[in-house]
Parts: sequence; C-alpha cells; structure tokens
Amino acid sequence: MINRAIARRLLAGFSAAFLILAAMAPAVLAQSRPLSLIRDAEVESTIRAYADPLFKAAGLDPGGIRVLLVNEDSINAFVAGGMRLFINTGLLMRADTPNQVKGVIAHETGHIAGAHLSRIQEELKNATIEQIIGLVLGGAAAVASGDGGAMVAGATLGSEIAKRNLLKYSRTQESAADHAGMSYLDATKQSSRGMLEFFEKLEGQEFLLGQNQDPYLRTHPLTTDRIDTVRAHVDNSPLSDAKDPPEDLARHERMVGKLKGYIWPLSRVEQEYPASDQSIGARYARAIALFRVSRMQEALREMDSLLADVPNDPFFQEQKAQILFENGKLAEALPLYTAAYNQLPDEPLLGLELAHVEIELEQPELTKSAIRHLEGVTTIEPRNARAWEFLAIAYGRDDNLPMAALAQAEHAMAIGDSEEAWAWAKRALEGLEAGSPGWLKANDIIAEAQMIKENK
Repeated sequence: MINRAIARRLLAGFSAAFLILAAMAPAVLAQSRPLSLIRDAEVESTIRAYADPLFKAAGLDPGGIRVLLVNEDSINAFVAGGMRLFINTGLLMRADTPNQVKGVIAHETGHIAGAHLSRIQEELKNATIEQIIGLVLGGAAAVASGDGGAMVAGATLGSEIAKRNLLKYSRTQESAADHAGMSYLDATKQSSRGMLEFFEKLEGQEFLLGQNQDPYLRTHPLTTDRIDTVRAHVDNSPLSDAKDPPEDLARHERMVGKLKGYIWPLSRVEQEYPASDQSIGARYARAIALFRVSRMQEALREMDSLLADVPNDPFFQEQKAQILFENGKLAEALPLYTAAYNQLPDEPLLGLELAHVEIELEQPELTKSAIRHLEGVTTIEPRNARAWEFLAIAYGRDDNLPMAALAQAEHAMAIGDSEEAWAWAKRALEGLEAGSPGWLKANDIIAEAQMIKENK
C-alpha cells in the first residue's frame, strides 16, 4: 500500500515547469559523460511549431519524432536512435532568429529522412536504448530542484559503444542533408538564409583545435563547398528574403529569455536584461532568475506585468503557478495551473503539473481529478515514468490498490526495470476483474517482462 509518507518522498524534488533530467544518450559525440536533458512545455511547444511543418514536408510523421532538449551551452544538434532529434540549449540561446533554428532542424530532418544513421550497430536499436530514452523522456532519473542545480547520473552505455564515433556523418551525407533541408524550407515557404547564417557562425571555428570547437563541427563536417552551395541557393531563391512571422519572433524571444532565466545566474541575467529593458523576453528572464534565488515577490511582480500585457497566456499562468507552488502557496497555484491546462489540455506536462498540485493538496475530490489528468498524460506519453509514479500515489489515496499496483508496474517498465514490473503486475492481477482493461494491461506487462527476461 502506498501511504502518505511514501507519497511525500516520491513527490519531493519535482520542479513543475522546468525539468532537468540526467541520463546518457546513445554514443553522443563519442563521449561517455552524463547528458542532462530539459523538459519544458513552452520550449517544447516552440520547437514543435518550428519543426512539425518541416517534418511533414519531408514526408515524416511528426508524432513519430521525439524532440529532446539538451542542457548544454555549446552549439549542437544531432539525431540519435532513429527518430529522435536532440537540440542543445546553447544553440537555441545563440540563435538570432527563429529561421536559424529552423535551418538546423531542416538539416537534421534531412538526416532522419535519409536514414543516415542506419549503419548504427544493432545494440543501439534494442531494448537498452528504449530503456535509456524512456528514462530521459519519462523523468525516471532524479529531477532538479527549483534552481536547476542538483542532478544525478542516469543510465550509461558501455565504454566500447561510447568510444565509437557513431554520429559522425560523411561529407556526402552532410551535403545530402543540406539539399534536403533547403527543399523542406522551400516547401514550407521559408528562407534558407538561417541555415547559411548558422554555418557562418561555425565557419570561424574550423581552424580551432578539436576540443575548442563546438561539438556540432565534430559530427557535422563543415566544408567550403557546403557553405557555397547553401549561399548559392540563398542568392537565387525567391524565398530568401522571407521573414519569420511575428508569432515565431515572439516565441523565440520568450524561449531565449526563459532558457537564460533558468540556466544563467541572476547576475548574468540582470546584465543581459537590465531593469530598463521592459521587453517580454527580458521580464520573463528576470522573473525566472529571481524565482530561482527565492525572491518570490519580485518574481511575481514581473509575472503579473507579463500577464497584464498578455492576459490568460497559458505559459505565463504556468510560470506564475510554479513560483507560487515552489513557495508553498498550493491553493493559489491551483487555479492558475487549471487555467493553463484548460487552454492546452493535450500538453502532457501541463496535465502532469496540475495533477501534482492536486495530489499535494490532499483533498479527495482533487485526488480523483488528478487521476483523470494523469490518465490523459499517460495516454499521450505512455512511457512517462513520473506520470505513472503520481498515478500510483493517486490510486493509492483513492483506495484503488489494484490500479495503484498496475501504475507501479507501468512505472517500473518505463524506467527499464522489467523484474519489478513483473512483480507489481502480478500483484495487480490479484485485485483486477478478469477481462477488464487493467487486467489485460497487467497481463501484457507480465508477457513483455517475461520476454525481456528470456532475451537477456
């Protein structure tokens, strides 16, 4: 049985809006150090707004591609595990325009569509990789506290795999990805100028020693011929002077301000965004940076000014709710989380955050509401480990112990612990009605866990 003391321990340390997770991505840059990943509803939504039209232009299903944000100051983006696109926060914060980010995404989409990673060894396609990606996406690794400082090491790959430079493309593949990316930008009526500007940012690093280069250059060989080809396309394309739409410019300003607010120290944020700067991005960055050093009242004043300018903005509501939540004002945070979720009910992180505060308030009617919200989250992200963890708590408080056990089984499967999943699924079967959806799912988990055991 999941009692309240256990529930408190499970809920401790969860930062609602901005999650920093530590895990090892497969053979990233042929290094074997932990890689911290960020999950944030607004930033993910922004990247999706940029990327999905390009994925569609490439004939890819956007729903089948996962975009992951790497908390790393260097400029980099790469594809791993087939349909997974990783983008460094350093790249996003250094991009001057949305079009530059789109140029990088278009290029990486060319690698995906061209199956340029198909030579990766079979071990990078098996369950181990699925478990690692599940850890990253589901939040199974420990989550940072509000200041984003504390991290724990997650899953790691063997040194033999890590030593292989599996993500390094050939010049032929790079050229093919350039051509494909430019065609996707053309198809979506966007300029390729951002791709050229991004290459020009990196061009001066070609003569630096390898360890001083941004990692993008170490996996994506940049040649004069490639730059000349993109420049020729820009010089001759009727779309080269196409501008980013105002809504994308606004998204970019907010995304950059938010990332800097969470990642940079307050002193650097205040230097970049002095009080005289009353732009939305500046106020957003200051609000978040002030929140991170527990200056709640100042942070709330900045958020209130933003909400006065952009009333009912779901991500501003979410951010203000987080400030209140992290400062123990749960009852005040609840209506803001609810308002944000009601506007974006298909955004899983908002559903997760709303359910979190509902569980923390420890009211029976809110527990039932949390169950509904978490069931929605797990429908969208079936391997979201934290959602299953919260569901186990909520079901336990609702005295539905068989479903609590099933949620524990799902959580264990999401973090790659098939033996634990098998044990919890067996326990769930003892109280589930034969033939019910939960009973069927428990049997599926048992069968999957047994298959994993036999294949080890």
